[in-house]
Amino acid sequence: MTTRIDRRFAALKDEGRAALVTFTMAGDPDYHCALAILKALPQAGADVIELGMPFTDPMADGPAIQAAGLRALHAGQNMEKTLGLVREFRAGDAATPLVLMGYYNPIYIYGVERFLADAKSAGVDGLIVVDLPPEEDAELCLPALKAGLNFIRLATPTTDDKRLPVVLKNTSGFVYYVSITGITGAAAPDTSKVAEAVKRIKRHTELPVCVGFGVRTAEHARAIAQGADGIVVGSALVEAVRKSLGADGRHTPATVAAVADLVRTLAAGVRGARHSAVRAARARNP
Repeated sequence: MTTRIDRRFAALKDEGRAALVTFTMAGDPDYHCALAILKALPQAGADVIELGMPFTDPMADGPAIQAAGLRALHAGQNMEKTLGLVREFRAGDAATPLVLMGYYNPIYIYGVERFLADAKSAGVDGLIVVDLPPEEDAELCLPALKAGLNFIRLATPTTDDKRLPVVLKNTSGFVYYVSITGITGAAAPDTSKVAEAVKRIKRHTELPVCVGFGVRTAEHARAIAQGADGIVVGSALVEAVRKSLGADGRHTPATVAAVADLVRTLAAGVRGARHSAVRAARARNP
């Protein structure tokens, strides 16, 4: 079965450019502002959206995304409201792929069978669940695939060639390459090492490879987009939310615009990188 994610990456391949994958936290800083941000992302240049499921103990996330999750939880966000956000987003956008990203606990508490049915009907296209290894595929991965959802797995700098086939076995949609060893937003990636890692992963799979963790600027995006199929930006966007909030922690008229403006800048970087690479190839082979 072909999903929105499959169709989007196929279209971008035809265009000759990488995808901009944007992460925001569901319910941050509140439900209605989060919905407005979600709706603004595709218009600003996001090709794929990752929507965070708030959780109290996000062990792979750095301070920025941890704080975003806590803001959302304090504002009353829960799984039902997160799926509600997706449903409202889908009412006006039937094309943009949307992936729920987070941890297994909120899904387990909600109930796996119920979650998969509700996520599919709301318009979710895929899942990234960072604390379920391949050895636990029967828990959620295989049921998700059966329900028609992509299950996107993470590969890291420490995922060697022996482990990689195990990680990729039931992965679909795309592979998320974690460009640094550590938590989200902790450091900037080394673009030369990232390029080599993407090449290595591509020797094992035909799936698109997207690079995230530490990508903050248009320059990062432009450099990495020359070798990857997508760039994932999260911490920089949730920081844009935080910096736009008022002294009372509530959203301001600048909040949605702050995120959208950064996405436009990043999108220009991604598009410029791949187009310049195409022009260079044509110059070499006129």
